[in-house]
Amino acid sequence: MTTSQPLLMVVDDEEPILQVLERFGTRAGFEVIGCSSGSEAIVLMRTRRADLLMVDLRIPDVDGLDVLRAIREIDPQCQAVLMTGYATVDTAVEAIKLGARDYLTKPLDFGRVEQLLGSIREETERRRSVLSIETDLARRLEFQGLIGRGPVMQELFSMIRRLAPHVRTALVTGETGTGKELVARALHGTGPRRTQPFMAMNCSTVLETLFESELFGHARGAFTGADEDKPGLFEQADGGTIFLDEVGDLPIAAQAKLLRVLEFGEVHRAGSLEPRQVDVHVIAATTRDLRTEVSGGRFRSDLYYRLNIVDLRLPPLRERREDIPYLTAAFVRAAAERLRKPLLGLTPAAERLLIAAPWEGNVRELRNVIDRACILCEGEFITEREIGLSLPRPAVDPPPLFAPAAAGPSAADLDLLATIEREHIQRALVRAGGNKKAAAKMLGLSRRALYRRLERLNLAGTISRRREQDLIGA
Repeated sequence: MTTSQPLLMVVDDEEPILQVLERFGTRAGFEVIGCSSGSEAIVLMRTRRADLLMVDLRIPDVDGLDVLRAIREIDPQCQAVLMTGYATVDTAVEAIKLGARDYLTKPLDFGRVEQLLGSIREETERRRSVLSIETDLARRLEFQGLIGRGPVMQELFSMIRRLAPHVRTALVTGETGTGKELVARALHGTGPRRTQPFMAMNCSTVLETLFESELFGHARGAFTGADEDKPGLFEQADGGTIFLDEVGDLPIAAQAKLLRVLEFGEVHRAGSLEPRQVDVHVIAATTRDLRTEVSGGRFRSDLYYRLNIVDLRLPPLRERREDIPYLTAAFVRAAAERLRKPLLGLTPAAERLLIAAPWEGNVRELRNVIDRACILCEGEFITEREIGLSLPRPAVDPPPLFAPAAAGPSAADLDLLATIEREHIQRALVRAGGNKKAAAKMLGLSRRALYRRLERLNLAGTISRRREQDLIGA
C-alpha cells in the first residue's frame, strides 16, 4: 500500500492567500485543498481528513475559532494554524486552548510559513515511519498466524516448532479468544502432515444426539433420516489432523469412543459393527479446567491423561499487553487491505486506550475492536474517537473518581506500562536520529515533558547503534 501525501487544507476567503499557500504547501510536499468558507471546510473534513489545517480567523458564515472547534470534534489529531489580520491576546489564547499549533498574523511572513510547513511535513513523515516500523516488526513477530514478542509467546512458538514433527495428541488451554485454534493450525502447519486435511469442530455447538454421527459417521438406516452412509469427521481427516475445540463439552459416551480412536486408531459408524481404521492426529482445546471436570465425574480421567501428553497454555491478552501494538499493527494492515482504505495505524492516544482496556475477550475482542475502528475511520490514522466508539461499554458502573489507595494499579501493572512507554520513546528517538526535540513532537509531548520521562525511565543517555538495530529488528 503506497503512502499518500499529507493533506493541507487552507480556509480563507481571500483568493490570493489561497493561491500563495497552495504554492508553498505543494512545494513542501503537501496535497493542498482550498476552501473559501468555514462551512465548506467542515463538510469536506468529514470525508477528507487533513493532516494540517490553516484557517483565517474572519471568514464568511463560520469564524476560524468555530472551525477549529468543529475540526477538533471530527479529528483531534489534525494540526491547526490560525491566521488573522486582527490579532488579539484573547484570540491567541483561545486558539491555543483549542489546540492550535501556531498563530500567524497577516500580512503573512512567508519565510515563517515555509519553515512551519517544512517542520510539520517532516514530523508527519517521521510519525509514519515509526508506524511502518511497528508494522514490519509485527510481520517478523508473526508465527503461523500468531503474534507475540514477549518471552511467554516466544517460548510457545519454540515449543510448537519442537513438538510439531512428533506430537500425535495435544491439549491447548486458555481463555476464550486467546487463539487456541491458531495453535492447533500451527502444530499442523509446521508438522509432517501440513499437506493433509485439517478438520475442526467446536464441541459446544453440536447437539448431544448428533455427536456420534458428526465425529464417527453413520450407516444408512442407523436412525430416521439416515438415507445414506456418511463418513464422520475422523474419516474425513484421515492422514491429517482433527481439532476438537471445547473438548470438555463432549458427552461421556462420545468421550469413550474418542478414547478408542486415540488408543486403537479405529472408528465405528453409528449403526455399523464394522471398524474402520483411521490415522489422525488429535489436538483438543478447552477453556475449562479439565482436572476439575475429572474430579466432578464430567470428564473421563483416562481420556484426560491421553490428551494431556502435551499441554500448551495460551496466556490471556491482559498478561501480555506488550504485544498489543504489534497485534494492532497486523490487524490494521489486514483491515486496510480488506476495506481498501489508506490506513497507516493508530495515534498514540488511541493506542493508550487499547493498552489500558481489560480485554475480557482477549485477542479476538481486540481484532473486532480494530475492525470496527477501521470501518469508522475516515483518515489515515485511527484516533481515540474511533477506538472509544468501538470498545464495548462497561457492564458495571465506572469506579468513583476518588478511589481508595488500595484500588490503584498494581506494581506489575505499573512496570508493564513503564515498559511500553519506554519502548515507544525509544522508537521515536531512533526515528528522530536522537534529536529529542523532534522525538517530542512526534510523540505529541513538550520537550520538558519528554525530558521528565527520559529521566524517570532511565533513558537520559543517547541510543547506541546496537540498540537501534535491536529496536528495528535489524
